[in-house]
Parts: sequence; structure tokens; C-alpha cells
Amino acid sequence: MPFQLRIDIENLPTNKVRGAKSTWVDNAKYLFVVLATLGTYLALVAFRSLDDNTLVSWRWVFANVSFGRVLLALIFGIAISFALSQVSIPKVYCPIFLFVISFVAASFFWKEPEVVIDASRYFTQAKHFAIYGPGYFLKEWGRNISVWTDLPLVPLLYGVVFKIFGESRLYVEVFTTLLFSGSTVLTYLLGKELWGEDTGFLAGLLMLGIPYVFTQVPLMLVDVPTMFFFMLSILVFIKAINIGGARIIIFSSLTVLLALLCKYSTWLMLSVLPVAFLVYFFGKQKQAWSAIGIRQYSARFNRYMMLYRGMAVVVITATLVAVFILFKFDVVSHQIGLLADYQRAGLKRWGESFYSTFFFQVNPFITLAAIYSIYVAFKKRDPKYLIVSWLVFLVIALRIERIRYIIMIFPMVTLMAAYGLSEINSEGLRRFTAWSAVASSLAVAIFAYLPFVQSISAVNLKDAGAYLNSIGARDIEVFSLPQKGSIDINPAVSVPLLDIFAEGNIYYRYDQVPPRVKKIEKSPLRFTWDYRNPGYYSLDNNKAMGEKMVVVISSSKEQALPDSGFQIPDGYRLAKLFKASSGVFRYQTVVTVYRSADK
Repeated sequence: MPFQLRIDIENLPTNKVRGAKSTWVDNAKYLFVVLATLGTYLALVAFRSLDDNTLVSWRWVFANVSFGRVLLALIFGIAISFALSQVSIPKVYCPIFLFVISFVAASFFWKEPEVVIDASRYFTQAKHFAIYGPGYFLKEWGRNISVWTDLPLVPLLYGVVFKIFGESRLYVEVFTTLLFSGSTVLTYLLGKELWGEDTGFLAGLLMLGIPYVFTQVPLMLVDVPTMFFFMLSILVFIKAINIGGARIIIFSSLTVLLALLCKYSTWLMLSVLPVAFLVYFFGKQKQAWSAIGIRQYSARFNRYMMLYRGMAVVVITATLVAVFILFKFDVVSHQIGLLADYQRAGLKRWGESFYSTFFFQVNPFITLAAIYSIYVAFKKRDPKYLIVSWLVFLVIALRIERIRYIIMIFPMVTLMAAYGLSEINSEGLRRFTAWSAVASSLAVAIFAYLPFVQSISAVNLKDAGAYLNSIGARDIEVFSLPQKGSIDINPAVSVPLLDIFAEGNIYYRYDQVPPRVKKIEKSPLRFTWDYRNPGYYSLDNNKAMGEKMVVVISSSKEQALPDSGFQIPDGYRLAKLFKASSGVFRYQTVVTVYRSADK
């Protein structure tokens, strides 16, 4: 019997060496991500003077916050990231997981004050809706209701929240956080539609890797709601042109209309819709039959139906928009004039650099992965990549360097980054890289940004409102004194910002004299002088006022009351002084509360 040699290749010692080498290489890759995460954070801290963000610049944030504490939180977050990267979430639970984790993360910021004074406009408009009803709101929007360059949808939704649940900031915070969480899910769904489950999940997860966004979620502004309706309109439009049907076409038209009524900048950003249409129209069509002649006919028929569906969405949306413009033509034409003559020119003066936005306020892992994705898409000749990259290229080409104006495109940035990360072969390493970006973002947002925004003088309005509520203040008379260090801001806008937090009835006499036009015509805060005292603050109701509290909003605790127009009633004493200040911003809101000495 001839000698036979049978070798078990899998158990050869050389293979064990190869396996050990492979394990070593994998561990080295994980170690590289860890070191890159820590090194990136330390590098940004070292070069924080380059961050020119106007709200949470790192040079301000880390002036009073220990970067060592953030580093410890980051190290702990990396350990959790590694554990989470080894867990594979069932596909059916991915959207639920993204929704819950984004909601929980954003809820940490519910305790921040209204740090952007634009909130005064949206609160005032919403309160008009809640008090006087939808009919009055629609009729007087842009007339007795001052609107600057705002569109009506988001303030109307805030008004609906007030009408149903009551006038409380908490309900607005829950509402905006739900929309933010919805945006992460929509990002996931769009990524899934374009490239599959894994890319969609990474894109949705990376939405938590943008620390700046967390500071915006609780605020009574329009940017986060706009991002939700914008992403919804894109996803539904793609479904409409590919699937069709009267219901989804009408729904697509309505979502586009809602996005258009959020903010004027979406009118430009929705140029992504024709890009998406062209990508699918000229892309490979699905074939239903195998016969050559029938297959060619099917492709032509699919394109014809796609064109029909796209035109149907355009016609319906254009009709609805035309109705709105005709109804509010005078308001809209005035607003467009302001955007052309004032806002567009102002962008050059109020801008924040791209390196600030895309390296400090967006985690650098996301930015670098997005840049790498350009090469990946070019290599694959992937036309669908144009859908997510179009707006990023547009923003850069037009040099829109104001971060609040481009919040709505951040989901597209994370989709680009997820597309780039998809080139990493190891699923665990892909997830670990994404989770590390999230850990870094949350560490900076929660342990640096949040303490900073809680230290600025806007917190005095929040704390004063909480104090007035705690003592059951029912009637509150407010005085707002001229700002010493910032004459381009109308001090009257502080009153609605106090009203957001105070549950009692506020009464306010508006007698501010605007400065000369030349002093404010180029100011980004020029809109504050467009303020009109709402009827619900009228002092005519003084007769019905009971024991009142008196509140003075000033720029410093030493600021004296004017000789006329402001009178603290006899027998009133100082009850509470709120004087927190970060010392960063010129606009200060020191709040002094007076109450009867008998109380």
C-alpha cells in the first residue's frame, strides 16, 4: 500500500503564526483609532485659538473649563465605544435605537438658557398663535406680528404646542428634541435607501458626532425643525419618483412645502431635489422581464413614469407655494429684499470659518471620512453620491460660512462620512471609529459646552423666571434698561426671553428709541429694533393687576435707573439679584427682582 501523507492545512503552525499576526494587526488598528481620538482632541485644545465660532468657540469654552476633565470623560467614552462596537444591533431595532440614544443625549441640554436672542421673535410669534388663535396668526403674520425674515411654519408649530400643552419651555424642548431624533432616523433611512443598512446606521449614529448641534436642539429657534422637514422632504421625494401613487406624490409635495415654509435658506438647499431626480432618472432602471425587447421598453416606461411623478410633485408644490406668496405677497417681497440687500452682504461680515465649523464644531473624524468619501465615490463611479455631496459642495462654493445657516446639511455630511467609513473592511472597526467620534463629541458637548452656556448672562433670565415661579409671582412688571456695551441691541427683546421661563403675566412699557440707522444698518442684531410690543404686555391691564413683582433687566448690577419712565414702587425691597456672566459677550442681562417689603 503506497504511503499517503495527508496534511491538515488549517492546523499548521504557520497558520497559527498568520492568525496571531492578523490579530496583532487588528489590535493595532483599534489602538490607532484610540490614539487618533485622544490626539485629535488634544490637538484641537492646543490650537483652540483658531476656532472663531460665535457661540461656543473653543478659546472661550476652555478658558474656564478644565480640558483634563473632558479628557477623562473621553477616555471613559472610548471604553464604552469599544464595548458598543462589539454589539450588533438587529436591523429591525436600528431606527428605534438611534431615536432613543439621540433623544437621551440631547435631553442633557434642556437645562441650558436661551443663548440666541433670535428666540425672542419665535416665542413672540408663537404666543400670538396661542393667545389669539390660528385665524389671527395667519392674518396678522407679517403685519401686527413682526416677522423680520422669518417664515411662519416653525413659530406656528410652537404656538400649537403652547395651545395644546401650555406655555412652558419644557414642552418646546421635548418637541424640538423629538424632531432632532427624527432627523437621525431620517438620515439612517436615506442612507439605507442609497447604500444599505450599514451605511445608513453609521450616518445616523454620526449625527451624534457634531457637538455644536446639541447646543441648538433645546433652543426655541427654527434650525433643528428645519433640518427635520428638509430631510423628510428629500426622503419622501425619492420614494415618490421611484414608487409613485397619488398619496405619496401628494405627501411629497406637502413635505417640500413644509420645508420651504421653515426658512428661506431651504429654498436654495432644496436644489438637491432635481439632483436626486436626475441621478435616478439616468441611473440603471429595474427590469421586470428577461426578454430583450420588453426589457428596453420597460426601462423607457420607468423613466417616463419617473418624469411624470417628478413633474406632479413640482406642479402641486408650486401651486401651494404660489398660494402662500399671493396671500402674503407684500410680506414676502419685503423679506426677499432684506435677504438680498442686507442678509447676503452681511454673510461676509458675520461668517465663521470652515475650519472652525468642520474641525471644531464637527468631529474631525466625520470631516476626514467625508473628504475620503469623495475619492471612494469617484473610484466607484457612484452617481448616488451626488445626492448627499451636492449641498456640501454648494455651501463651500458659495462660501456660506455661518454655521446656523447650514445646520440642515449636517445629515448630508454624516452620510458622506458613513460612505467613506464603509471602505473599512472590519465591521467592528467601522463601528468603533464611529462610536469614538460620538464619544468625543458628547464629552466636549456635555462637559465643556454645557457648563459654558450655563455661565453666560442669558442664564439670569432663566434663573429669574424659575425664581418668580417658585414664589408664585402672578403679575410681573418689567423694565429693560439700555445696553451700555452693545447699543446695536434693543433691550426690549430681553422681555420675551424672560417670558419664556416665567409663568406669570408680564407687563411692559415699550419706549425704546432706536439709534440712528447708520449705527445699526450693518449689525447682525438689527432685527431687534424691529420689535413691536405685543398687546398682551400692555400696561392697560394694570387695573386688574394684583400684588405685583417688579423686574429690572440691565447690562450691569451698578446701572442706575433712568430719571423718568422707570419707577420702583414705594415699599418695595430687593428680593433677588441674578448677575452671572461669562465675560465673553457684550450683551448682558443682569436681572434684579423687587417685591413688596410686606412679603
